[in-house]
Amino acid sequence: MSAPRTRLQLGCARAGTGSFDARMVSVAVRGTRLWRALGAGATLPLVVAAACTTARGTSTGNSTGATDANTPVVAKSHSPRPHPHPHPLPNLVITPASGSENVAPGQGLTVRSLPGNTITHVNVQTAGDPVVGTFNSDYTSWHSNWALGVSQTYTVTATGVDQAGDPVEVKSTFRTLTPTQTFSTQIFEGYMLTYGVGMPIDLVFSTPISDKAAVERALQLTTSKPVVGAWYWSGDQRVDFRPRTYWPAGTVVNFVGHFNGVEGAPGVYGYHTLTQSFVIGPSLIVVAGTQTHYMDVYYQGKQVYHWPISTGRATLPTPNGTYVTVNKANPQLMVGPGYRLEVPWSVRFTLSGDFLHAAPWSVGAQGFVNVSHGCVNMPPADAEIYYKMAVTGDPVTVTGSPAKGTYGDGFTQWFLSWDELLAGSATHEAVVAGPQGSTFVSPSSVPAPHATAPLETSPMNNWTATA
Repeated sequence: MSAPRTRLQLGCARAGTGSFDARMVSVAVRGTRLWRALGAGATLPLVVAAACTTARGTSTGNSTGATDANTPVVAKSHSPRPHPHPHPLPNLVITPASGSENVAPGQGLTVRSLPGNTITHVNVQTAGDPVVGTFNSDYTSWHSNWALGVSQTYTVTATGVDQAGDPVEVKSTFRTLTPTQTFSTQIFEGYMLTYGVGMPIDLVFSTPISDKAAVERALQLTTSKPVVGAWYWSGDQRVDFRPRTYWPAGTVVNFVGHFNGVEGAPGVYGYHTLTQSFVIGPSLIVVAGTQTHYMDVYYQGKQVYHWPISTGRATLPTPNGTYVTVNKANPQLMVGPGYRLEVPWSVRFTLSGDFLHAAPWSVGAQGFVNVSHGCVNMPPADAEIYYKMAVTGDPVTVTGSPAKGTYGDGFTQWFLSWDELLAGSATHEAVVAGPQGSTFVSPSSVPAPHATAPLETSPMNNWTATA
């Protein structure tokens, strides 16, 4: 049987400095209609942080630009002996320059030195998010990694060594702009919850994003196991990360959205840093054949069940496609033409109302003929077993149907080929993630995968109708 689309429960990270609540929480969004319900809100802690780096290391931050940021800040030599020929140019230059106001936060924080001089230490003091940055290979420049926060004062102290081997130091204090318009972001995944190997990372923005590349480059993943994937935009207010093949079971995923200071649209800035952590559980995969009338269940790479089923009748066929489970309920109220039932052991895989569920009324048809209103009918005992194993994000592939799947009817990112996934990225680059973080790389630099369907990835063109 089918049920009308229901609202989904979301687990949203706190917008702030990375403090979490084990409850399902949300980031408040104004003026946005979402297809899922959000949990309780959370207060935002204010953290005063100092970030610094030393030679042969990295430090903290992002970039800024100011109308007066081109004025160099001159480093004075602290040599114990006078220089008969003082340097005609500054040893170290900090941009933005000291005294700058209304600095555009997305341009970054930069420290550079004259050729032959080196930077040894960068210290950034701010009451906002810590600033992280990176030296170049010869330590003649340093640049922040992420956008600076809005409405923040920064005091930067850079030290180095001049050509004579004498220490030099320069300081800059400036303030970033206060935006009149902001955007906020929420994430579907809940803190340290477990999801299936097909689960995408799902982000929704409160306002339309026009500079999608800037927002995409503010997204960072750290994964306990190597993962290759890409970000994909569905419209102007939603972006998802999908791995190229199914997540490795047992992967711990840490997400950071460095949105604070990112200009997502002209004059519209992010004002928070969004963080979340979750876990990928054991592999649990279903392949339901509408023509064979059987469902195969694979657990941790091995087929463990082969159950009789009955799918949608000829007038209401279950659509083809590789979906992932959305939520589950026991029982699930299902209402349709001529019926209103509390259905036990129900696991949803489309928003339009397709479930894998117990159907004691159709046991005689299961394994032989399709009689449902679109759902996958299962024997009650089998449905209970699957229900107790299933988590949100487990792949479910429906095959053999005369009806094609509809993109967006649930988590349908596995309808997309790897090339289609890349085409939907604003950067058109692959994301390579691991224990040290993530980087954007050319897709041609990533080795071809050796994954096979249905255990390691979805079948090609899985959503198309069967003739």
